[in-house]
Amino acid sequence: MLTLLLIVLAVAGLLVVLRREAGALPALGVLAVPGLAGLLLGSPVLGVLLLLAAAGVAVAGLPALRIRWLSPRLFALFKQVAPRVSDTERTALEAGTVAWDGELFTGRPDWQTLLDVQDEGLSAKERAFVDHQCSVAAGMCNAWEIARERADLPQELWDYLKQEGFFGMIIPEEYGGLGFSAKAQSLVLQKLSVSETLMVTVGVPNSLGPGELLLKYGTREQKDHYLPRLADGREIPCFGLTGPRAGSDATAIPDTGVVCKRVVDGEEVLGLRLDFEKRWITLAPIASVVGLAFRLFDPDHLLGEEVDRGITLALIPRDTGGMEIGRRHHPIGSPFMNGPIRGKDVFVPLSTIIGGQEMIGQGWRMLVECLSIGRCITLPSGATGTAGYALGWSGGFARIRRQFNVPVAEMEGVQEPLARMAALAYISRAAVYQTANTIDHGEKPAVPSAILKSQLTEFQRQILGDAMDIHGGKGVTLGPRNYLGIGYSANPVAITVEGANIMTRNLMIFGQGAIRCHPYVLEELAAKDADDLAAFDRAFFGHAGLIFGNAARALTQGLGLGRPDVPFDEVAAPYARDIARLSAGFGLCADAAMASLGSTLKQREMLSARLGDVLSNLYLASMTLKQWHEGDKVEGEAALLHYGCRFLLGRAEQALDELFDNLPSRALGRTLRLVVMPTGRRWKRPQDALTREIAQAVSRDTALRRHLLEATWQENDGSRDNPLAHYNGLLATQERAEGLYRQVNKAYAKGKLPAQALHPEQRVEAALAEGLIGEEDAAFMREREAAVLELLTVDDFEYDAFVADKASVLRHQPA
Repeated sequence: MLTLLLIVLAVAGLLVVLRREAGALPALGVLAVPGLAGLLLGSPVLGVLLLLAAAGVAVAGLPALRIRWLSPRLFALFKQVAPRVSDTERTALEAGTVAWDGELFTGRPDWQTLLDVQDEGLSAKERAFVDHQCSVAAGMCNAWEIARERADLPQELWDYLKQEGFFGMIIPEEYGGLGFSAKAQSLVLQKLSVSETLMVTVGVPNSLGPGELLLKYGTREQKDHYLPRLADGREIPCFGLTGPRAGSDATAIPDTGVVCKRVVDGEEVLGLRLDFEKRWITLAPIASVVGLAFRLFDPDHLLGEEVDRGITLALIPRDTGGMEIGRRHHPIGSPFMNGPIRGKDVFVPLSTIIGGQEMIGQGWRMLVECLSIGRCITLPSGATGTAGYALGWSGGFARIRRQFNVPVAEMEGVQEPLARMAALAYISRAAVYQTANTIDHGEKPAVPSAILKSQLTEFQRQILGDAMDIHGGKGVTLGPRNYLGIGYSANPVAITVEGANIMTRNLMIFGQGAIRCHPYVLEELAAKDADDLAAFDRAFFGHAGLIFGNAARALTQGLGLGRPDVPFDEVAAPYARDIARLSAGFGLCADAAMASLGSTLKQREMLSARLGDVLSNLYLASMTLKQWHEGDKVEGEAALLHYGCRFLLGRAEQALDELFDNLPSRALGRTLRLVVMPTGRRWKRPQDALTREIAQAVSRDTALRRHLLEATWQENDGSRDNPLAHYNGLLATQERAEGLYRQVNKAYAKGKLPAQALHPEQRVEAALAEGLIGEEDAAFMREREAAVLELLTVDDFEYDAFVADKASVLRHQPA
C-alpha cells in the first residue's frame, strides 16, 4: 500500500511540475522526497528507483552539471542531424512576424494575448466608402455581361474605380491614396466579390505588386513619381514573377538581367540588359508599368567583384523597347486581365531597380515580406465575400423555390448544405477580419496568411459546390440571369494562384510554422550556425521541457483533469479549453515528427500536411471564438458558433488520427494516440438539430441572415440588377405568403378549386373567385409570383449564339 501511495504521489507531482514546465529543481524534489520516504519507510526498491530518476534529472536538468559533458555531446549530434536551411528558406522563415500561431505551437496558448489585440473598427471614411463607393461599383456588374459579352469590366466601371481611388487603398493619403486599414481593404474586397473579375482587378494592385513594394522599399524619387499615379489610376501596374518554368518555386526563375553599358541619346548609361518570359501575370494586358523579378548578374564587375547578385526587382514602363506585352490568357470562368510578358535584350537604367542599387539581390526577401500581408487579405477576402453572396442567394432561392407544395428549404437534404455554407461563411468572416486586425496592429502574419489563403479558398470551393446543388437547373444554365455559374467556374483560379493550395497545405503551413513559430527550433538552428554551445544548451533543454510539458498537458486534459482557465463565456469556454488541449497534443506531435523523421520530414508531405491541418483548424477556431467574444451577438448566432467549432475541432482530431496511423514508427503512433487522445475522439459532426436551426434562419428574414450578409451589396440601386435585393424583399414578406400558400393549396387539395388550376397564379385567381381570399391578398400574391418566376427563370438564346464562326454552324433541322 505504501509503495502504491508513493508511486501515485510521485506521478501526480511530476505531472504537475511538467504541466507548469517548472524546471529541474521542483522535479528533483518531487522524485527525491518520495524516494527518501521509500528508503526510510520500508520500500527500498522504489526508493532507489526514484532516487536514480532524481539523479538523472539532476544531470540533465541542472545547467551547471549538463554543460560539462551532456550538452557538448548533444550539440555534436544535433549538428549532424539538423536539417540544412537554404538561404531562400531562411529568408522566408525570417519574413513576417509570429503572433497567435506561435501561441498554438507552445501547447499552452495564452488567450489574453489574443483578446488584448483590440479592434478599433473602421474609420468614418472607410465605413462610408464600403457603404457607398463599393455599392456603386458592385451595381455596375453583371457576371454574364463581363464574362461573355465584354470579356472585361464596363468602361464606366473602370473610370469609376480610378476616380474613387480603388487602386490606391494601400497608398497613404500624402501620395493621393486612400490609406485604408487592412480591415477596410478586406471589407471592400468582400463587397466587390459579387464579381470575381471586379474583386481581382481591385485586389491585385493592392496586394503583391509595385505599389506595396514601392511603399516599403522604393527610393524617394520612385515614390514621388509612381505612388500618386498609381493611386489615381493614371498608371495600371502588374508584377511579373511566375513563368513557364517557375511557378510555385519562384526562386527558380530563369529570367536574367546583366549589368552593362549602352549609349542612349548620345550618352553612355549604366544599366541592365533583361531577357525574360513571364506568364499568368494579372493586369499585364493593360498595365502601363511592369514590376519584374529576375536574377541579376554582373560578369564585367561593373558594380563590384560578385558576379551573381541574386534576385532583383525592377519597375519598367510599358513602352520600353524589346518588351512584348498586351496578349491575354483566358482564366477559367473569369475574364480578368491576365497575360504573358516577354522581353529580349530589353535595356533599362539602374534607376529602375526598386529601392535603387542598395536593394540589388534583395528581391526574394522583398517579395516574401510583402506576401505575408497581401496573401492574408486578397484571396481570403474574396472567398469570404463569395461565401456571403452564395449564402444569400442560396438561402433566398431555397425559400422561394417550392416543390411538393413546400419550400425546398424545408427539406433536410437542402438544409444540410445550407447550414454548412452558413458555418463556413461565419468562420471565414471571423478569420479574415481578426487576422486583418492583427495586421493593423503591426503584425506581418506569414503562417496565418498561408492558412487563410488555402483554407478559405477551399471553403469557397465547398460553398460554391453546395450553392450549385441547391440551385440545380438555375445554377447550371448560363445567361444574364445566372448570378452563380460564372463565379463557380472561376473558383479554380483562387485555388491555384498566390501559392497553389496543394503546395501551401503540404509544404508551407507546417514546414514554415515548425521552425518560424516554434518557441525553440529557430534558436537551436541559430546556435548551430553560430557554434554557440551555451545558446544551444538553453534552447535544447527548454525544448525538452516543452515536450514533456505538452505530454503532461495533453494527457491530463485528455482525461478531464486540470482544465485551463479561459476568458470566455459559458458558450465559448468549452471550445477554448479544447483548443488548449489539442494545442498541447499538436505541439507534442510536431516535436515527435521532427525528432523521429528529422530532415526527411520535408519529403513526407502527407504527414506535414496533416500537422498543418491541425494548426489550421485550431487557428480558425481561435479566430471564431475571438469574433464571438467581441462581436454584437444576434439571435441564432450561438448555433453557428457551435456548428463551426465542432466542425473545426472534429477536423483537427481527424488530422491527428490520420497522423497516428501513418507515422513510420507504429510504436510512436500508438504512444502518441494514447497520450493525446486517451479517451478517443471527442468531436463528431454537428448534430442534425443544429443543421435544421441554422438552415431555417438563413433562409428567412432573420437577424442571423442579416448579420451574415452585412458585407454584401444588398440594394437594388445600381445600373445592373441585384438578385440578392430581390430575394431579401421576398423573404421580408415570406410569412404572409406562406399563410396564403397553405390556405390556397389546402382548398385545392379538398377540391374547392378547379383541378386545372395547376399554376400558383391560377390557384390565386380561383381562390379569389371563390371568395377564399380578398383582392388585397390576391394582388400581393400576383406581384410576388411574378417576382418569384423571374428569379426562377433561366435564359435561352438563338441557335447559333455561341458559335464564333457562323459559317461552321450545323443545321440539324433546317427551317
